[in-house]
Amino acid sequence: MHSATLPLRLAWLRNPGAGRGWLIAAMLIALAVLAPLVSLATAALDSDLAHWAHLARNVLPQAALNTLMLLTGVGVLVTLLGTGSAWLVTAYDFPGRRMLTWALLLPLAVPTYIIAFAYLDLLHPIGPIQTALRTALGFDSPRQFRLPDLRSLQGAIFVLGFVLYPYVYLSTRVMFMTQAASLLEAGRTLGAGRAGVFFRVALPLARPAIAVGVSLALLETLNDIGASEFLGVQTLTVSVYTTWVTRSDLAGAAQIALTMLLLVVGLILLERHGRKRQRFANVQRMRPMQPQRLRGASAWLAAGLGAIPVLVGFVAPAAYLVAETYKRLHLVGGVSQQLLSGLANTVWIAVAATVVTVLCGLVVAWAGRTVRESARLNPARLCARIASLGYAVPGTVLAIGLLAPLTLLDRALGSLFGFSGLVLMGSSAALVCAYTMRFLAISTGSVEAGLARIPASMEQASRLLGETAGGTLRRVHLPLLRPAIAAGALLVFVDAMKELPATLLLRPMNFDTLATWLYAEAARGTYEEGAVAALAIVLAGLLPVILLARTNLKIGH
Repeated sequence: MHSATLPLRLAWLRNPGAGRGWLIAAMLIALAVLAPLVSLATAALDSDLAHWAHLARNVLPQAALNTLMLLTGVGVLVTLLGTGSAWLVTAYDFPGRRMLTWALLLPLAVPTYIIAFAYLDLLHPIGPIQTALRTALGFDSPRQFRLPDLRSLQGAIFVLGFVLYPYVYLSTRVMFMTQAASLLEAGRTLGAGRAGVFFRVALPLARPAIAVGVSLALLETLNDIGASEFLGVQTLTVSVYTTWVTRSDLAGAAQIALTMLLLVVGLILLERHGRKRQRFANVQRMRPMQPQRLRGASAWLAAGLGAIPVLVGFVAPAAYLVAETYKRLHLVGGVSQQLLSGLANTVWIAVAATVVTVLCGLVVAWAGRTVRESARLNPARLCARIASLGYAVPGTVLAIGLLAPLTLLDRALGSLFGFSGLVLMGSSAALVCAYTMRFLAISTGSVEAGLARIPASMEQASRLLGETAGGTLRRVHLPLLRPAIAAGALLVFVDAMKELPATLLLRPMNFDTLATWLYAEAARGTYEEGAVAALAIVLAGLLPVILLARTNLKIGH
């Protein structure tokens, strides 16, 4: 291997520019992602102490407490739902098990704010669920019987937990399926029952995967703004939005956003800790675990328990959206022109962001490939790490941090080309920048995974025949990378369609996407019109979930 790569390394020494342009481009992309974080810290720390004192007295204590309680509650709920459902469909065989293995992923297709939007109407005191319960129990009015109000911290934990548990389910189920059957059989031989095998053998081995899934779910919780605001929970994310938009206090919003970054760092450390220990959980698999077949009442009980997360997290809100959309289209008289304009804006922004994000991800990933093959040092790997930071940063934090860099760019463009006005901040270009930074980790990861499956010998042969790094990418790798690029582009497109926090803060005047349209309709209480936008987002979100479910089934079978 050393002798095969030696000519290429000597060629790089003779021509230091080989791959250097790709590395410089990757560095510029990494600096662009890092710029809003540096700007955010600068804006927060440059403010006087009066801002900090006011926030410390009046805003941060309650918002931070609500956020920590929300994260704790959601963490517990997603752990119970995700781990329990993963063990259920892996360790046992019962009616409907094969369907549940992929159906348990369906809540990933629905953004948290859409679930909150649906359940606010479904669980309204005079809504269909409470009305049916009162009829079944013999009560006549909400004064005689009503469920606890969904607009509460407990309601937010309920909604977010049933939407985000698939993160834990997916990572934990893969871990359960890779555990050796001999370990579980040894536990049963030593006298442990079903519960003992789970708690004393399977669960300890799966802790790293659970930690990774929980950290991802908590990052999504921290990014949420729509569900928390709909349900009346004043989190740090909501506080950033209200401090900037309602009070026009950019310094205060930056300071709250900086506080959120501390929570993000803690969650990333949790995920890294779980991944660091994952090598101890990967036991060499001699024979995979075979599910134990259940019969009679136990089988139907398992099927019912496994169906609960799917019914609550996807079926009930999706059915509600379909029903409300039907009312709007057939009884009210079609879709409004404003909603069609929001759909067009959503598709346009998502397509533009997808193209830019995929191109940037390709540059970063290819820079890592060329530098790795041509030199011992790998600065491109650091660039890839920095470029992936945006995915861990909540959209509100990223939007606040982008204000100063985009304003500076507007001034530079104005002085260079001699025009006035906000070219970037006053147009949808700001949204494309935010989406690109937010989802760059997805495209970079997809391309890197595709490159890892291409033998280095193909690239070495191309380079030894005199082809440049760019020519090798264009003529050899791009045709082989099409599936990976398409998968990454699909994920970026759907995530861009669903993005709400950054869109609320950076959109131009009189510019609505489906997400912001739904947000406005929910605030006004016009659920029928908002249901059409919500259903369109859900249908788009089903595409990557179907792909993910197919991949998961291939792993399992």
